[in-house]
Amino acid sequence: MKKNKTGLFILGGVLVVILAIGGYFVSTYNSLASAENNVDAKWSQVENVMQRRADLIPNLVNSVQGSMDQEKEVFKQITEARKEYNGAGTPQEKVNANAKIDQSLGTMINVIQESYPQLASNENVKTLMVQLEGTENRISVERKNYIDEVQKYNQNLVRFPKNIVARTMGFEKKVNFKADDKAKEVPDVSFK
Repeated sequence: MKKNKTGLFILGGVLVVILAIGGYFVSTYNSLASAENNVDAKWSQVENVMQRRADLIPNLVNSVQGSMDQEKEVFKQITEARKEYNGAGTPQEKVNANAKIDQSLGTMINVIQESYPQLASNENVKTLMVQLEGTENRISVERKNYIDEVQKYNQNLVRFPKNIVARTMGFEKKVNFKADDKAKEVPDVSFK
């Protein structure tokens, strides 16, 4: 009778150990799978903000360029009319040149009053710079979040006893963010 109780006790102990190891194995697998998904999600967010930059910056640059072109045209007309006035020799040439100055100034005043299109390239350039800085900051923050998440995930893969489960279940280290060699070059923002 005593042998039966001892055998059941040993069998029960073995079952408890097996269940504990199995529970640990399942728990560790689930935590590693979640960590891997977090790494993938962080990288998706990095791609999201990089896509935002790719979509936003050309539109901002074109917007600023359009505003600057409008300003250039109005100021070019005024400058040409002033040159014509300064170069006028006869009173009639001065009257004609003055009429062009009046017309150019009138156009500029109407444009400013109507605010269409606005002569505001300085504000547009400031807005562009703020957007560029904000976009680059967002990308930097998301890259940092990705780097941190990869670090945590990779640490889990090398720590004992999680490393045993990781190897058994096929979890592999994630590659951390590495800047492209071209990132060392200063980007060119051109208004042509």
